[in-house]
Amino acid sequence: MKTIFMITAAAFVLGFAGSAQAQQQQPQFPNMSFFISSQPGANGANFGGLEGADKHCQDLAAKAGAGSKTWRAYLSQQAIGGKPAVNAKDRIGKGPWSNAMGTRVAADLDSLHDTYKNGIDTDTGLTETGKKVPSRAFLINQHDILTGSQADGTAPPPDKDLTCGNWTKGGEGSAIVGHHDRQGLKDDGPSRSWNASHPSAGCDRPSLVRTGGNGYLYCFAAN
Repeated sequence: MKTIFMITAAAFVLGFAGSAQAQQQQPQFPNMSFFISSQPGANGANFGGLEGADKHCQDLAAKAGAGSKTWRAYLSQQAIGGKPAVNAKDRIGKGPWSNAMGTRVAADLDSLHDTYKNGIDTDTGLTETGKKVPSRAFLINQHDILTGSQADGTAPPPDKDLTCGNWTKGGEGSAIVGHHDRQGLKDDGPSRSWNASHPSAGCDRPSLVRTGGNGYLYCFAAN
């Protein structure tokens, strides 16, 4: 009887451990081609440049089962610091793009940058884990998504740093952000823009949080 009890108890413990491990595993979305990063970078808007931002997207996608695709962060690079201008829209492929739940957010680049055809909002702007990003409808607002881009997806003029030093600054500076929930203090174009709402208060994470974000990125599959 004692032996049977010990075997039963051991089976229960192993079963419970296996169940807990399964619950901790991240959901897999291999067909996903668009997401908002569920995690910010380690140093505010400083990702070590475009390459580091792309790697951030790639690593998160891999954990969600979509690592076979080539992922790019929707970020522009300005013609400053000896760097050439790079447009966010030219980095992310041609579409179409769908979120973790299979909902299409844009058919192509034209619809992505069309106010009325773009499908990114509170319900569809999901992370790679399939969860919503806190917006103005939540107690915590994190709707500011880093883009460093103008509304048409191009890099800003080089007369003012609006990309946190081309994504190498995690302190003083500023970067253009968009509202993934298409909401703001005013009912105007910038407030409703998913990619070009306003500059951030700074490049460090506390400043990004104070502005209304958390250092998140839009990530697109480029193939």
